[in-house]
Amino acid sequence: MIGILIIAHGTLGESLIHCASHVMGTRPASLKHLGVGTHDDPATLLPQAQKLIEELDQGDGVLILSDIYGATPCNLVNRLVVAGRVEGVAGVNLPMLVRTLTYRSGNLRTLVEKALSGGREGVIHFTDLD
Repeated sequence: MIGILIIAHGTLGESLIHCASHVMGTRPASLKHLGVGTHDDPATLLPQAQKLIEELDQGDGVLILSDIYGATPCNLVNRLVVAGRVEGVAGVNLPMLVRTLTYRSGNLRTLVEKALSGGREGVIHFTDLD
């Protein structure tokens, strides 16, 4: 099973895990988060993130989901990526997380594609349904 780590601002990762647990009926295994606060030093967070990756990697790799591309959490993810072993996707939302939790028994490359499609397809414009 591919491990999933959310690195995001504040308590967003924790909140997404709570919501995904509600949707799925239980807290998913091999799912952790690392919150990045306003005054956190990325250099201090890097070893914490590396430790979480080691805990999550059961041999199939780890997918890291982050929030805003180019922001501090994503910059941290960029320092953690190891092609084929640790991959990162920005723009995390609940549909993306649920999709990744549903399809993480395959390979890491396929899971990246599922994360991207879950994020895109989970954003819908409500229209008048006359």
